[in-house]
Amino acid sequence: MTATAITDRVQSAWDVLQGVPDPELPMVSLCDLGIVREVLEDAAGIHVVLTPTYSGCPATEDIAAAVRDALQAAGLGPARVTQQWAPAWTTDWISAQGRQRLQQAGIAPPGPVSTEERTMFWRPRAIACPRCNSADTELLSAFGSTACKALHRCRACREPFEHFKPL
Repeated sequence: MTATAITDRVQSAWDVLQGVPDPELPMVSLCDLGIVREVLEDAAGIHVVLTPTYSGCPATEDIAAAVRDALQAAGLGPARVTQQWAPAWTTDWISAQGRQRLQQAGIAPPGPVSTEERTMFWRPRAIACPRCNSADTELLSAFGSTACKALHRCRACREPFEHFKPL
């Protein structure tokens, strides 16, 4: 196999993975979330390295299966999927397109993570409403539909919304 063929297969795998949605946030792909860290090819075939959003994520097995299934359906399988825990996933890895798609779906995307926010004692900053862009919002619950989101309400338009917590 030539280096060009390997590069073409790896690029094809990346292209396929751009279309695999996150099971909990289907408006963004696994690549947009920054979960897909590497795509390699070795003698055994395509190898995908994933970094889950956190160690207790209930979707980890579903994500690995979706990656294998998508690559198999595209004629690039069988694929091997492994988990890489270090460095730990951070919301800084979410792409600009992923942030835009979260916003369009009514979920306030995380901003850049400050040093203070990386500690246990950070206080939430004002979060702009993803619907009307008002900064006059309030935290209703530190936990939304998933542990990685918090529930807020906009005082201007009165709509509730989730905020993807910065990690």
